[in-house]
Amino acid sequence: MKRITFITKSIFILAILFFIPVLLMAQKANWQNLDLHKDGVFGISAEKAYDELLKGKTGVKVKVAVLDSGVDIDHEDLSAVIWKNPSEEKNGKDDDGNGYVDDVYGWNFLGSSIGNVNYDNLELTRLVRCYDEKFGGRDSAEIKISEQKDYEIYKDLKNKLTDKKLDTFKELVSIGAVKNTLDSLVEIIGKDNPRSKDFKRLKLNDFSQEYLVSFLIHELKKEPYSSLYYNMFGETMRYYKEQLQYHLNEQFNSRDTVGDNYKNVEERIYGNSDVVGPDALHGTHVAGIIAATRNNKKGINGVADNVEIISVRCVPNGDERDKDVANSIRYAVDKGAKIINMSFGKSYSTNKKAVDEAVKYAMSKDVLLVHAAGNDNKNLEQEANFPNRLYESGGSAVAWLEVGASSWKADSTLKAPFSNYGKTKVDVFAPGAAINSTVPGSKYQVQSGTSMAAPVVSGAAAILRSYYPNLTAVQVKEVIMKSAIPFNGEVVVDNGEKIRFSDLSVSGGIVNIYEALKLASTY
Repeated sequence: MKRITFITKSIFILAILFFIPVLLMAQKANWQNLDLHKDGVFGISAEKAYDELLKGKTGVKVKVAVLDSGVDIDHEDLSAVIWKNPSEEKNGKDDDGNGYVDDVYGWNFLGSSIGNVNYDNLELTRLVRCYDEKFGGRDSAEIKISEQKDYEIYKDLKNKLTDKKLDTFKELVSIGAVKNTLDSLVEIIGKDNPRSKDFKRLKLNDFSQEYLVSFLIHELKKEPYSSLYYNMFGETMRYYKEQLQYHLNEQFNSRDTVGDNYKNVEERIYGNSDVVGPDALHGTHVAGIIAATRNNKKGINGVADNVEIISVRCVPNGDERDKDVANSIRYAVDKGAKIINMSFGKSYSTNKKAVDEAVKYAMSKDVLLVHAAGNDNKNLEQEANFPNRLYESGGSAVAWLEVGASSWKADSTLKAPFSNYGKTKVDVFAPGAAINSTVPGSKYQVQSGTSMAAPVVSGAAAILRSYYPNLTAVQVKEVIMKSAIPFNGEVVVDNGEKIRFSDLSVSGGIVNIYEALKLASTY
């Protein structure tokens, strides 16, 4: 019975990962830019805004920093919008005197002269490793009274890490079980690349096989078995293996590649000029949503049309480090970014003060920070998520937008099933389910996440700062919030539970650049 439970759960995971994005993609391309009433999908009405409100108008260039995994600066749909440092040449010298040699297109805080970081731990793993140095191998009887509080924290974190490892291993075993089930069915069929009709002829033994075959019959109408098989098992099993090998492994530490003094959060000058890095898929996708060249008959249309993308690499495959995030924010601000997109987050923070100080610096320079709320379907009123706008010392960043992800339909599915939410912690929602955008190698791919919703908002903010350049960062946030389109119905949150969409965020609505531009004209 246990094995069937695992198999059924794994098929559900596969369906969420692959079936839903394909189904949504069957709707209209660039749906995030479309209009609910005109096009039938709950986009942000960008195309309507260009056609009706911005036609014949000229905006100013706006620099948007993408703090992420890296950006493919040579992509066919991005190369024209990549920022180039006018004061720096690729010559091995620090021409502009800022300490960063050859920062022509931005900077990489995840590398050095010896290479680049790809994988890293979760912050939870790093915390356990840190506490292990103090408490590892010690019996509880040896713990002093003055150490007791830290020891209890250590035990709690250690237990959470152990649970995560166990859950991840179970998921890997579950996916493997589904793979074995499918392999046995294909062996019965006797073909290397079976089709839907071949699975329809099978005599099935149990519910899990029926569910799997039903899923396959539907998906094989859209893509061949070979690619579906790879997506289902190659990518998914790799994800869980990476979790165990890198993210949750206390013995793995990639920081030697950077060569900085990680404990010195005041250290600013480290890294290298490689803004692409070893895996720029996520950052390239984010950049494309914001600013892929519009109407060039290639790929997609980004939200904004007058943008220069500054690539700042600080997000590995794993949790970003606070020191890198803080330095990335400062770098972006100093290079003139008026909007900073941060499509990353984590459950723990070890140097929040350093990030807070960088955020305060951004606030002092009239920069808008746009942050993804996270993909755990959690209520952020009850769950921690970092970075956030709340300062450790009190107060908060006034020009910070926390973004949840929405789907395309104005019904109970409007909240994307993975999106975090929070009545006071999330500001607004934006399209984030099955968004087609740029990926390395001048290719395009559908991705889902609040990571996709945040750049939709960054793009909208860039339009406002382009066509109404006198607006402050705080005013841009205010305009976006006030002009969000409300949805008064209930949406599914978890296990079938429904709550009003208006209770998921401060604004209770979906970003709409058409209405935002109309409101901005009154300021």
